Amino acid sequence: MTASKVHPRDALFEDGDQAPRLPVCDHYAGAEARMRKSLELQGEMGPVFDVTLDCEDGAPIGGETEHALLVAELVNSAQNQYGRVGARVHPVDHPAFEQELDTLIGRAGARLAYLMVPKPRHLADVQRACAGIDHVIRTRHPALRLPLHFLIETHGALRDIDAIAAHPRVESLSFGLMDFVSAHRGAIPAQGMSAQGQFTHPLVLRAKLEISAACHAHGKTPSHSVVTEFADKRAIGEAAEKAARELGYTRMWSIHPNQIRPIVEAFAPTAAEVDLAVEIIHAAQVADWAPIRHRDTLHDRASYRYFWHVLERAQRTGQPLPAEVREAYFRPASV
Repeated sequence: MTASKVHPRDALFEDGDQAPRLPVCDHYAGAEARMRKSLELQGEMGPVFDVTLDCEDGAPIGGETEHALLVAELVNSAQNQYGRVGARVHPVDHPAFEQELDTLIGRAGARLAYLMVPKPRHLADVQRACAGIDHVIRTRHPALRLPLHFLIETHGALRDIDAIAAHPRVESLSFGLMDFVSAHRGAIPAQGMSAQGQFTHPLVLRAKLEISAACHAHGKTPSHSVVTEFADKRAIGEAAEKAARELGYTRMWSIHPNQIRPIVEAFAPTAAEVDLAVEIIHAAQVADWAPIRHRDTLHDRASYRYFWHVLERAQRTGQPLPAEVREAYFRPASV
């Protein structure tokens, strides 16, 4: 592997062409014991998944201020070893929204990986949330560059999905399955929220595809919805594989520690895919990124970009890579 050659990111992509390189699993926890356990598990497994500490569903009614203080404390703690801990706040029109921003950004902004904002009803809510967050940043932490994620779970947000994905402050969009199904007032059966039904009901499938397509069109990360059957690892793995292989999602939510490993494994490329990607990227680099012939198949920059994404996904999911590949492509200075 020739480290002096032009790096694939420099040869194959213009500035802004690549989507954010986020971990493939986003694990949610709200109760204190579960938040601490999640950080402990991340410390053991490494940054192959993010931890999102939940101020929305995790906070008891009336205890939002205290819960936000706890989340800020955990973000700042030594358990946040990799800088991959974010927080979900309340919706933009909730009374706790502004106080949570002040607490989280003011106390832990430098160590927050991102903020997740749920339930925007339309583009205007996204714009309002971004403006409010950026106002707090200017006031409390002017040098901060804080990525923003939004949870798409309303009819209006889905209608505005392309404009939301195009917003420059958006890094990732998630699909909120449960609230989206509930918003149909019983027209989508409960099966539409199951591990299998959410991949077959046309209205749910349409929403997933529109979110994924909009994210890819604007270089953002699409994050797949939850699977509630946390005890059935096979069902979790099958759902994650469908999300990744059929619907174009590059990230997925976990709501129980049992779900993390099956999600990471499903989103990881196979050993054969990694081996082929290594061969093609190396040959392309040797050829100075001109077209090549590999195993009687022609490849050029379009396929090079695909195989580079395979290698990046292998690195993000903790797959074993040859030492020369890690040295040439994934040294700290290159990441």
